[in-house]
Amino acid sequence: MTELVTYRLDGGVATITLDDGKANVMSENMIGAIAAALDRAEADRAVVLLTGRPRMFSAGYDLATFSRSADDISRTLRAGGNLVHRLLGFPYPVVAACPGHAIAQGAFTLLATDVRFGVMGDFELGLNEVAIGLTIPHYGVEAARHRLTAPGFDRAANTGILVGPEEAREFGFLDVLAADADDLRTRATAEAHRLTGIDFAAHAGTKLRVRAQVLAAVRSGIDAEFGA
Repeated sequence: MTELVTYRLDGGVATITLDDGKANVMSENMIGAIAAALDRAEADRAVVLLTGRPRMFSAGYDLATFSRSADDISRTLRAGGNLVHRLLGFPYPVVAACPGHAIAQGAFTLLATDVRFGVMGDFELGLNEVAIGLTIPHYGVEAARHRLTAPGFDRAANTGILVGPEEAREFGFLDVLAADADDLRTRATAEAHRLTGIDFAAHAGTKLRVRAQVLAAVRSGIDAEFGA
């Protein structure tokens, strides 16, 4: 795909790996590369396995984005919101293998997937916007509200706390915790291959019913805050 994202199709599973060599920041280029990989997975009718580089899923937006013009900020955040919306409604199953940190937009991206595997270690997950002087965008609020526990959502959003993997699972950021990187890869890959056996039309139709409210809320939030 690009140097930021690689795409590998094997047995009906499309592995999309984010790797910018650093924090996998959600720049417009990174978001565009993920979108292009999702286009390819959709054309291949593949289950998606979304992962990152060792120890890093994504640390969120590049903070330099927020020192740019209002139009530049809106364009980037609209792209990030559109990515979250697309993942929430993606017509094929999406499994996340989170190999480490997932913060802010990285966490929203994680929350938008169907099954989320994490790994034990000294990693941080959460929504740190209020700790760094930012208001969480509407689409992020709605994605987090949909996937986190009620107490976890309120605390994560309003305090900016970053938590380790075990507490992240309690909050609802993760579904399954693996022991180490090898275990993460094995378990997430096995789940992705298991999901190749479900009925994709039924999956897509059910997903749109189950997530109708959050999809509508995310879309209206993006359009109201950043323009259609």
